[in-house]
Amino acid sequence: HVQLVESGGGSAQAGGSLTLSCEVSGYTDSTYCMGWFRQAPGKEREGVATIDSNGNTTYADAVKGRFTTSQDNTKMMLYLQMDSLKPEDTAMYYCAASKPYYACSLKETTYNVWGQGTQVTVS
Repeated sequence: HVQLVESGGGSAQAGGSLTLSCEVSGYTDSTYCMGWFRQAPGKEREGVATIDSNGNTTYADAVKGRFTTSQDNTKMMLYLQMDSLKPEDTAMYYCAASKPYYACSLKETTYNVWGQGTQVTVS
């Protein structure tokens, strides 16, 4: 049983920063991928960043150089550091866990467990 809980969302001004956290429980696989996604009203959910078991990361072009994802295996935590925020970053942000043995991907079909989301608003 895998459970994900996001936190850290809120409001920020353009150019500001926010850090999102995702608490992970019940994940026992040694090979995995964790992902960050976001969805704005009226738009499809889009992949933002991924991180695998070895700490390798990938990012969507829209956030490269501004967002950084990391993990703390001891604490079972996933993080998304968001810097130089833009109004277009406004969305509900979700963390997600991959299906067993799936390789990392920004495609949502890679993942089968999702958190409830945390709202980020940039103005």
